[in-house]
Amino acid sequence: MTNAKMTEQVRNGRGFIAALDQSGGSTPKALKLYGISESDYSGDQAMFDLVHAMRARIIKSPAFTGDKVVGAILFEQTMDRVIDGIPTATYLWEKRGVVPFLKIDKGLEAEVDGVQLMKPIPGLDDLLERAAAAGIFGTKERSVVNAANPAGIASIVAQQFAIGRQVAAHGLMPILEPEVTISIADKAQAEALLQAEILKALEGVEGQVMLKLSLPTVPDFYLPLVKHPKVLKVVALSGGHARDTANAILAQNHGIIASFSRALSEGLSAQQSDAEFDAVLQGAVDGIYAASIT
Repeated sequence: MTNAKMTEQVRNGRGFIAALDQSGGSTPKALKLYGISESDYSGDQAMFDLVHAMRARIIKSPAFTGDKVVGAILFEQTMDRVIDGIPTATYLWEKRGVVPFLKIDKGLEAEVDGVQLMKPIPGLDDLLERAAAAGIFGTKERSVVNAANPAGIASIVAQQFAIGRQVAAHGLMPILEPEVTISIADKAQAEALLQAEILKALEGVEGQVMLKLSLPTVPDFYLPLVKHPKVLKVVALSGGHARDTANAILAQNHGIIASFSRALSEGLSAQQSDAEFDAVLQGAVDGIYAASIT
């Protein structure tokens, strides 16, 4: 049974969800943007130690609290680690008032029918059991739409909802993330097909799901999903937009909150003093928060 206080915070909390879930493939890039180059460390262990230190610094910052940050999405390794001796998910909720989520997908398949489905997730039930035991509220799984292809979009939605059912069976809240690539020529058509498929799939849902979607071409296009009784919350990914651009588009979409990754950590650096770091993060949090509460 999902935590009622956490559900309430996600449903009604004013703020956004921080995506702190860069995985093995995207970690070197995240560290580079943070001012740590690949020549500064050797091996995966050192790399993951450094990125955990970066995430811990963000989470412990005075700017990062439940007043403006409703939730945070963690990478599996982050869930398994500690901050000040406390498991990360517990620290987030008990010390910062932030609802913890877990990224569960293992990356993308090659493109078929204009979409990239999720790769199989071996040991998913075991992972979901561990997540529930660790105090995780929900999960996030990403797949990608690269074209307005009806067959492809039907398959991507079917896979997302199938995984969502598996997640819900463990008492966790699924965030279904069929991302539409923001640079494609037929983005608006892809969004129309995607919304129609999601609305059909929601009819078979017991309980609720969350949705993480690319910011739509037409403002407020996803209002039918925002207002749907089986959708706890619709959150938006930045999709590669710079933060100011993402915030401006998000502000035009009422009832949708941000779930930004790179746009949140933009401008943060390992070389900054704590005061500088906290000030930059506060600016990022305030901007994303303001765009999220429209």
